[in-house]
Amino acid sequence: MATIFTRIVNGEIPAYKVAETDRYLAFLDVFPLVKGHTLVIPKREVDYLFDLEEDEYTGLLLFAKKVSVGVRKAIPCKRVGVAVIGLEVPHAHIHLVPLNQMGDINFTNPKITLPADVMQETAAAISSHITL
Repeated sequence: MATIFTRIVNGEIPAYKVAETDRYLAFLDVFPLVKGHTLVIPKREVDYLFDLEEDEYTGLLLFAKKVSVGVRKAIPCKRVGVAVIGLEVPHAHIHLVPLNQMGDINFTNPKITLPADVMQETAAAISSHITL
């Protein structure tokens, strides 16, 4: 059975997309830690990040770097934190989290809920600052 991320890639589930290439996709986390929390994935479904082929792995990191520029320009923050946990969805992914304090990237914090219009505006703002 396809993961939720593969279903997003296939267009079966909507997402607030911020960037996309033929191999990678970035979209807002619908259960974010903070506004602008973005997920970066390979389109090919692979469970574990370190099982990606070398070129796919480095390509994903370079794609995430470009997306992080958009996050940082669109969301007021000191840094964009990076986390790879990989237990919640069996599809390799990178979390990009706008940080103003260390606690912003604590995954035990309660997730926030943002209205759909705020999510759309946030995705558009991030996307407008990304050059692929």
